[in-house]
Amino acid sequence: MTDLSEKAFEDTIEAALLAGGPDAPATALHERPVQGPFIPGGYHRRAQADYDRARVLIPKDLLTFVRSTQPQAWRKLRQQLGEQAGEELIRRVSKEVEKRGVLDVLRRGVKFYGVRLKMTYFRPASGLNPDLQRKYQGNIFSVIRQLHFSEKDEKSLDLVLFLNGLPIFTAELKNPFTGQNVTHAMAQYRKRRDPREPLFKFGRCLAHFAVDPDLVYFTTHLQKEKTRFFPFNKGWNRGAGNPPVLQGYRTSYLWEQIWARDSILDLIQNFIHTIDLYDKRGRVKGQAMIFPRYHQLDAVRRLVAEARARGAGQRYLIQHSAGSGKSFTIAWLAHQLASLHDDQDRAVFDSVIIISDRRVIDRQLQDAVRQFEQVRGVVENIDKTSRQLREALQAGKKIIVTTLQKFPVIASEVRAMPGQRFAVLIDEAHSSQSGESVKDMKKVLSARTLEEAAAEEEREPTTMEDRIAAEMAARRQPPNVSFFAFTATPKEKTLELFGQPTPQGGYEPFSLYSMRQAIEEGFILDVLQNYTTYKTYWNLLKTIQEDPRYDRSKAAYLLRRFVDLHPHAIEKKVAIMVEHFADHVAHRIQGQAKAMVVTRSRLHAVRYKRAFDAYLREHG
Repeated sequence: MTDLSEKAFEDTIEAALLAGGPDAPATALHERPVQGPFIPGGYHRRAQADYDRARVLIPKDLLTFVRSTQPQAWRKLRQQLGEQAGEELIRRVSKEVEKRGVLDVLRRGVKFYGVRLKMTYFRPASGLNPDLQRKYQGNIFSVIRQLHFSEKDEKSLDLVLFLNGLPIFTAELKNPFTGQNVTHAMAQYRKRRDPREPLFKFGRCLAHFAVDPDLVYFTTHLQKEKTRFFPFNKGWNRGAGNPPVLQGYRTSYLWEQIWARDSILDLIQNFIHTIDLYDKRGRVKGQAMIFPRYHQLDAVRRLVAEARARGAGQRYLIQHSAGSGKSFTIAWLAHQLASLHDDQDRAVFDSVIIISDRRVIDRQLQDAVRQFEQVRGVVENIDKTSRQLREALQAGKKIIVTTLQKFPVIASEVRAMPGQRFAVLIDEAHSSQSGESVKDMKKVLSARTLEEAAAEEEREPTTMEDRIAAEMAARRQPPNVSFFAFTATPKEKTLELFGQPTPQGGYEPFSLYSMRQAIEEGFILDVLQNYTTYKTYWNLLKTIQEDPRYDRSKAAYLLRRFVDLHPHAIEKKVAIMVEHFADHVAHRIQGQAKAMVVTRSRLHAVRYKRAFDAYLREHG
């Protein structure tokens, strides 16, 4: 009989983590082929007695790691501290984690009695250094089930994962067959996990996971009822959730791939970041720990693997909807491409160029790229002259952030430097308010008749995406440049330029995070589910039917536009919309509610905007 209890779910996860390691069960609960680039398992099983509740770590794992990977440093500590070296080191590491957070300690280690100690060894870029390879293999991953974490009571966590004795992830597991699911796991974190407990303080762990057989959510900051959980799901049928699997659980990718040892080291080294949060005056008001959502992690990892394998001279399209966290995805990709080396330890790219779609470099993108910088001087912002851009390229700056208006300069410069290789990341290529698109708008607004305006509306505006497409179509793909285009709604020509060919003869993006998935996961609102209808009435002289000079269908269309655009009609509609928003909408979403006005044309949009401004001036 199949065991459908929460314990069976926990057993399955633990068995997968322990597989291939010293504590692997004699008989695996189920055998599954590896589904991804990482080798799962290799963890050690630890018991409650191994955990120090006061210091929030596993002492024996910490000491074993230091002794085996850094014997000379350990000897120096023993010479100074004698038999107390181990106890003193445990105390010091615990204090450093409390003060700096586990991420910083794992990345930068600790300094103790003049001795610099590493707390983890990341995977070497190549196997050319046997000593580094041995130290990396000395990392100790371990798991404790039903961990009693508090000195005050005997509450327990379903799973806690450790790296070299330091806690990195916690997990609450639920099985719907017992009447609970991932929603109950999130509620448990909010209501029964006190953020004042040492293990749950901000920065003490990297992430807390709520897991059931179908869905995964995570948070990096427990704040009782204010805790915000993010989905960590693959997506299914262009929407939320996870695809069905032939064997096991839909969420098995979490413990088989994401929690695989090399995956965790990659997350710590390249993805998880602590960033500053600012108030409206630009002052630091706190910190946040950034952990990637699944589509971000998957896109960046696959793009980096492609770049490592294929080198320069490629094109990729990343179609990620609004609400996808695109600025962070670009920042992660840029930093990893800038430091990417091949199997022979040679740099794949000399410089990474990020092109933002605005005349002034997008502040959010700029902040993301800057805050992910682990070594100062890596990022150079170019928002002034083309000469400044040329100098940065020639100087070999690792990451250059500039604007779309300089794309022609970039295109010519990188072709003139065939001995160097570049990665060009294009942010939201279709949406730029370039000079051409502004001119197009002016034509519509200055049309003398509605018929002229209608004709201008039907002509597609020239966007920076069109200019990039024309520029790239006019020249062959340079062998020393790879392009990575990010857009939410690519045009057909963009798909052809950057997309991957399909067996059916079309093109598709390399990575897709759809608008439907963003809506279903709650990152953007579906305007089609949140609109209010009003019937519109008007009276027109019955001229059309009686006057042969008029084309009836065209005249009816233009008359409808005349009514829609008449100042009196717009003023009435604006008054209804503003009052409706003030009375019924503004208080929602903790007072952060917004409204969207969807119009049939740019001309309508501008006239409504002017009417809104006039109404607000008049009524305060």
